[in-house]
Amino acid sequence: MKKGSPLDISRFLEAYDDEAAKKGIKISIGFDFHEYVAITRATPTKSPTFPNFRPDRSPINAGDGFWIIGVDDNDEVALLDAARLYDLSHSNFAEHLQSLKAFYADPIIHAHPDDICTCSAPGATKITGKVSYLGDLWVREDYRGQGVPRIVAGIAFGVSFAMWAPDFLCALVARWSLDKGIVAQYEMPHHEPGGSMLQLVEEKIVEDNWLIWLTGEELRSRIDSHNKPSQL
Repeated sequence: MKKGSPLDISRFLEAYDDEAAKKGIKISIGFDFHEYVAITRATPTKSPTFPNFRPDRSPINAGDGFWIIGVDDNDEVALLDAARLYDLSHSNFAEHLQSLKAFYADPIIHAHPDDICTCSAPGATKITGKVSYLGDLWVREDYRGQGVPRIVAGIAFGVSFAMWAPDFLCALVARWSLDKGIVAQYEMPHHEPGGSMLQLVEEKIVEDNWLIWLTGEELRSRIDSHNKPSQL
């Protein structure tokens, strides 16, 4: 997909950055995932980062991932999020999950024999090509309920589009996040159950997640139409 103009993307990102600033949050983008994991491990109340974003299990090449950090006026971490590019030109997201390659660069080496992931969401088989995968969102408790996930998603959308112009952008989310309206803030129009029935033994992860996504054309439309007052 053709990338949008730098000016359009800049304006899109600036709008969300300004909203974060109004809440007392300064946003930065990082690319070194060793640094990211060090930050997440030092962040109280944040659950462990999935192996998707950990260099010891799934290295991310330069230009194939980024992370978002927001700090408050005291330079204390207020939010975190991460994104990476999956090249699924010869596969699809369902296969990528079920092979465990979404989580480990080499499942033969890193996966436990009892690790398993099943994906029954029909849409997952259609998610192919360049896929921007978002995950690891964390918002500090005192900033919850203030629309912060919408801001983080907007920034992740803009940076993903600028770096990759992906064919799809997707995430796996818990059902409770849909029920509480958090997922609605991401403004991803598609969501299905059966995204991942996941067990990663050594990571102590057992989850049943929904799949949410938008197409590259829908992402482009978000960027192109952002100047409309109703968009923010």
